[in-house]
Amino acid sequence: MIPGLKNKNKDNVKRFALNRKQRTLYMILILLAFLVLVIVGGIFIDEGRIETNLNERNDPPSLAHPFGTDWLGRDMFTRTVMGLSLSMGVGLIGAMGSASIALFLGMAAATMGKMADRLISWLIDLFLSVPHLVTLILIAFTLGGGFKGIVIGLTLTHWPSLARVIRAEVMQVRSAEYVQVSQKMGKSRWWIAFHHILPHVFPQLLIGFMLLFPHVILHEAAVTFIGLGLSPHEPAIGIILSESMKYLSSGMWWLAFFPGLCLLIIVRTFDQIGENIRLHLDPNRAHD
Repeated sequence: MIPGLKNKNKDNVKRFALNRKQRTLYMILILLAFLVLVIVGGIFIDEGRIETNLNERNDPPSLAHPFGTDWLGRDMFTRTVMGLSLSMGVGLIGAMGSASIALFLGMAAATMGKMADRLISWLIDLFLSVPHLVTLILIAFTLGGGFKGIVIGLTLTHWPSLARVIRAEVMQVRSAEYVQVSQKMGKSRWWIAFHHILPHVFPQLLIGFMLLFPHVILHEAAVTFIGLGLSPHEPAIGIILSESMKYLSSGMWWLAFFPGLCLLIIVRTFDQIGENIRLHLDPNRAHD
């Protein structure tokens, strides 16, 4: 190959190659579109396809039923979409609640004096000393399960790690020169918190939310799987997987395979996007 032509081809490849920032942006846009599609699909999908139809029960995957049918003849594709929509909605509420608690406690610990810092740090260490899946099960069981129990449990158990990160960030920015100048000018703590500290910790809050979201979805499915989460009448992924266990020995593999695979893809995708955002905001690797 002619050297000049070879170098030109390399330049063209480099021109069209995407860096980490562009890849992350495209992944976020695609995932947001997918998220909206799943949620809207779960709301407006034809619920008639999950009605009992004994003439089509236990059918394997086909063109008419891409994910097959269950022991009552219900379309598993429709049930999976509705379950994903429900699980993602619960995960979104739980992750937003946990991120809000983490933001409030993290900023309060670093701005409201040593006593508040000691109290909140002790509370963070207390929650981190127990696996939050165990705490989630205890809270959900105490509240009687259901939508309310699982949402409150998810909200109250997934904030400590993010609160610790936000506290460390606030402690760092609190000693910055522009913050010291604002204090000498007589600005209040709340004014400094909202105008100086909050914009600084927002990227960490965003990353924490993106990493919390798949975690919350997975734990909601796990608690629902053991019967302490959403109601058995709801088409949640955890319920679908729990019901399918007794039929796997009969060769009806599709009952658990497709819902579990869809849940795994969503959780892994969100986790990867959160990790890419974290690496992108890292000043040492931002230009990769």
